[in-house]
Amino acid sequence: MEYREIPTDQLTHIQTLGELKRSGYQYRSIKQELRDNLIIKLQHRENPFEGIWGYEETVIPDIERAILSMHNINFLGLRGQAKTKIARMMIGLLDEYIPFIADSELNDDPFSTISKYGRDMIREHGDHTSIQWLHRSERYTEKLATPDVSVADLIGDVDPIKAASLKLPYSDERVIHYGLIPRSHRCIFVINELPDLQARIQVALFNILQEGDIQIRGFKLRLPLDIMFIFTANPEDYTNRGSIVTPLKDRIDSQIITHYPKSIEVGKKITTQEARIKPDQLTKIMVNEIARDIIEQIAVEARHSEYVDPKSGVSARLTISAYENLMSSAERRALMNRENSGSIRISDFIGVIPSITGKIELVYEGEQEGPGIVAQDLIGKAIRTQFKNYFPDPENVRKQKDSNPYKKIIDWFGEGNEVDLMHDLSRQGYNKVLDKVPGLKDLIQKYQKQSDENARYFLMEFALHGLSEFSMISKKNIVSGTQFKDLLSSMFTLKNEDDESLDY
Repeated sequence: MEYREIPTDQLTHIQTLGELKRSGYQYRSIKQELRDNLIIKLQHRENPFEGIWGYEETVIPDIERAILSMHNINFLGLRGQAKTKIARMMIGLLDEYIPFIADSELNDDPFSTISKYGRDMIREHGDHTSIQWLHRSERYTEKLATPDVSVADLIGDVDPIKAASLKLPYSDERVIHYGLIPRSHRCIFVINELPDLQARIQVALFNILQEGDIQIRGFKLRLPLDIMFIFTANPEDYTNRGSIVTPLKDRIDSQIITHYPKSIEVGKKITTQEARIKPDQLTKIMVNEIARDIIEQIAVEARHSEYVDPKSGVSARLTISAYENLMSSAERRALMNRENSGSIRISDFIGVIPSITGKIELVYEGEQEGPGIVAQDLIGKAIRTQFKNYFPDPENVRKQKDSNPYKKIIDWFGEGNEVDLMHDLSRQGYNKVLDKVPGLKDLIQKYQKQSDENARYFLMEFALHGLSEFSMISKKNIVSGTQFKDLLSSMFTLKNEDDESLDY
C-alpha cells in the first residue's frame, strides 16, 4: 500500500487507537521513513545536511545512497570530521511526530507492538487505548563507547528491585530493565568510537543488526527492534585501542569515509560557522581576511608536519578554538588599552598557541622539540605559505639587487636598526613602531594598495614576519613581544644563560 502523508496538525490531536485508525495513519519502519523523507528532499533539491561544508560531492552523496538503500552506517574518519554532527542532523529526515502507546517505555507503535505492555494495553482497552506523540528531537540516542560499557547498559538485564516490588518471578518479562538500545526502538541510535567497545559487547550487537532481536539472560524473548544504527570510528583506534570485530563490521551495510576540508575556503566556512564568537567581539574586533587564511593554514601545516602524528589527525576544532582565541587576544589588548575597538594583528597569534598544543598529537621528534616550539613552528610555516599569496616570493627576488622590493627594509635592519613589537601595544603605539621601518609602507602601497588603514598596518607587520620566515631578517621572541633585526648581526649575538628567547 502506498504511504499517504497526513498533516501533523491533523494527527497530534488524536488520543486513542480508534481515532488513529480512522485517520488513515500507516505504520512505517524508521528506515522507510528516512528514505521517504529523503526522496522528497531530493526531488525538491533541498540539502538535508545544511551547514556541512566540503562534503557536497563526496560524503553527502554516499550518505544519501545509504539512506535510500535503508542501510545502517559506519562513519570512518579521523577526529574532527563532523561524523557525529552529521548523525545528529539525520533527525531532520524523520517525521515531526509519530504515535506510540501511552507510557510505553519501548515506544510501541499502536499498529506494531513489540512489548508485553503494549500488547496487554491493546488487549485490555482495544480502540480506546491511549496514544501519545513522540517528537523527532526525542528519537535520537547517542552513546560513547568506553571500556566500561556493559551489555546491561546497551541491551538490558533483570531488575531484582522491580521483581520484588511487583512480586513477580524472574521468569516474568516484566522484571526486565531494558537498556539504551530497546528504549531506542523507532529511533536513530548512534555509537561513537565503536572500536573502543569491548569485543564481547560488539558480539551482542550481532543479532540486533542481523535479525532485529535481542536476548536478555535466559528469557525466550524476541523484540523485533526497528532502529537506524549509526556508528563512528577513527582509523587510529584499529591499532591503538581496539577494532571492530569482523562479523559485526560485515553486518554494517555502508561504511562511509570522511575527510578534512580540501581547501582553505571550505575550512573558513566551517570555522566561521562553528566558532563561538561573542556579540561584542563581532562588533568591536575587526578581522582581516588574511588572518582567517593563516588560521586555516596552521591546520594544513599541522596535517603535513613531521612533528605531528598523521594517524591521529588534526581536528577542525583546532581552527575553531584558534579563531576564538585570536579574537579574544585582540579583545584583551583593546580592554587593557581602554580602546573601544581593535583589529587583529599578527602578534595576536601568540594567543593561538594554547589552541594548537592541545589539539595535536606529537611524534617523538615533536615531543623532543616541545609542543610550544612546534606550535610556533606551525604558525611560522602558515605565515610563510600565505605570504607568497600577497607579496612577491622572497626566494625569487633574493638575488635581484635593484628590483628587490624588500631591499629598503632589509638594508635598514642591516644598518643596525631593530624593532621591538610588543603584544599589548596600543593602536597608536603599534602604528608608530611600524611607521619607523622605511620601505614597509611603500611595499603595502605597491602590492596591496586597496587596503584600508587597519589592514595596511596588519600587512606591514605581516611583511616583517614573512621576511623573517624567509630568513631575510631575524625574528626573536622577547618578553611580551617580538624583536626584528638584521639577520647577520643576530647570528653573532651571544645568548645570555638567563635569556629564554629564540632566534629563528
